[in-house]
Amino acid sequence: MEKVNFHDKDSIFPNKQWILKEDSTNPFAEEEELLIGMIEKFVEEQVTPNLDKLEAHDYEIARELFRATGELGLLGAEVPEAYGGLEMGKRMAGIIAEKMGFGGSFSVSFNIHTGVGTLPFVYFGSEKQKTRYLPKLVSGEWVGAYALTEPDAGSDALSAKTTAKKAVDGSGWTLNGEKQWITNAHIAQVYVVFANTSDGITAFVVERDQPGVSVGPEEKKLGIKGSSTATLILEDVRLKEEDILGEVGKGHKIALNILNLARLKLAFANIGTSKQALRLAVEYGKERKQFKQPIIHFGMVQEKLANMALEIYGAESAAYYTVNRLDETEQDNKGDILERLSDYAMACSINKVKASETLDYVIDEAVQIHGGYGYMQEYEVERIYRDARINRIFEGTNEINRLTTAKAFLKQYTKDSSVILSVEKEENIFIRYANKLLRTVLNALSETGELPHLDQFHLHRLALILEDIYLMQATEIKAMLEKDSLYINLADVFCEEAYQRVEKHTIALLASISEEMETYEERIREVRSFPVLYTNIIAKKQTIAKEMINRNGF
Repeated sequence: MEKVNFHDKDSIFPNKQWILKEDSTNPFAEEEELLIGMIEKFVEEQVTPNLDKLEAHDYEIARELFRATGELGLLGAEVPEAYGGLEMGKRMAGIIAEKMGFGGSFSVSFNIHTGVGTLPFVYFGSEKQKTRYLPKLVSGEWVGAYALTEPDAGSDALSAKTTAKKAVDGSGWTLNGEKQWITNAHIAQVYVVFANTSDGITAFVVERDQPGVSVGPEEKKLGIKGSSTATLILEDVRLKEEDILGEVGKGHKIALNILNLARLKLAFANIGTSKQALRLAVEYGKERKQFKQPIIHFGMVQEKLANMALEIYGAESAAYYTVNRLDETEQDNKGDILERLSDYAMACSINKVKASETLDYVIDEAVQIHGGYGYMQEYEVERIYRDARINRIFEGTNEINRLTTAKAFLKQYTKDSSVILSVEKEENIFIRYANKLLRTVLNALSETGELPHLDQFHLHRLALILEDIYLMQATEIKAMLEKDSLYINLADVFCEEAYQRVEKHTIALLASISEEMETYEERIREVRSFPVLYTNIIAKKQTIAKEMINRNGF
């Protein structure tokens, strides 16, 4: 796979000048196809048959599955070979997360372990910590967990009340506090715990069998019942200096950087589950007959399938573009991407929001296609529907992520306006004028002096614009790479509908910042003057739906 890199400066939007050049239309290389087949077989044969036992909190089954994934090498994709990992990069880790997304609530346990449970050691661990913990985590001998959230510290996670006090003689630390909603709580042997010290928030490594460590009862959840979620209780837990992860007072760097990667990993899992839901909807639509014919023949059902495919395509395009860029960044920095991870805050937040909302939309429509049967536990879509809801809360609520998107963009834009692509020669008219709409908004905000002082009403709408532009450009790139009429249709329709959303949010923002009616009318005339020609979306959606039926989904 040859990489072609022609960056448009440091644009934070997907750029056609950066592509993966491949000899075939297949988006996956041969080794990736082999990996996909292996994971699909593992989920079908070992995870799916055990979902009921997992939901009954059979911890030994969960541990067996971790050991099995360890034997297959699935736990070490992002871990250096020196510590037992495969060092395969973010793209391969994304593929693994997507395919594990078919594994119900086990995929949640898996992602927490391979993400926030393991990566803090990879990027911030001392040599001694890496040597002690990474081989165990990679093999599945040990399960990892991440303890950041507290009863009074959810979205404001860095306001933790858990404390770590240093001994007077400097011999160690004493931890006290409670960490809430800890995934893998009952099956983990090691936790990354964040606590406040006199120098600020700090990350510590806490092992399950240390005196003073206990785990509360399982939480009674709406969904993902097969993952262990409980309170981690710390009572006078004595730790050594060597148990500090990273630096004292620098725990926020670990929390925020690892969270960016976790958001992207979650996006891949959500994409996988979305594809599963679409496939189930197509299969049911072919079998279910009403009015003497399969319901898959009805236009409104087909339009649902087309819309589901469009949302998945948008999420998938963005996720794979982002990981490809991350892998390139890691290679450019010789394996050390910490200094550049903050540059991906916007992209990771967009991916998390898009994929989680895509899953919610797709599974809701899948249930609707199933009708009353979709509400029954005998059908897989019922469980997926319950499991899906948490993803808009996980890894920072979607509201927090949208604030991150807007603020991260503005931080870079105020330093260098070239972070917006120059699209004067862009062939896709919707992408070209969506970017012009963004410039119109930013210019208006700059003229009024409101750019540095935007409230959440305005930041929210700006984030929605940024999301759609990011996704539009990513879908166009994917269509170029795939060279498949289906993906070209998907990109065309996605971009057209996204442009309509961008225009709507642009007008709302312009109306809110234009104090004089004359100024407002002038700006709206500029927006309305863009020569955008709409196409026959209905015909394109009919074609997309037929392809989904023929291909049984993605």
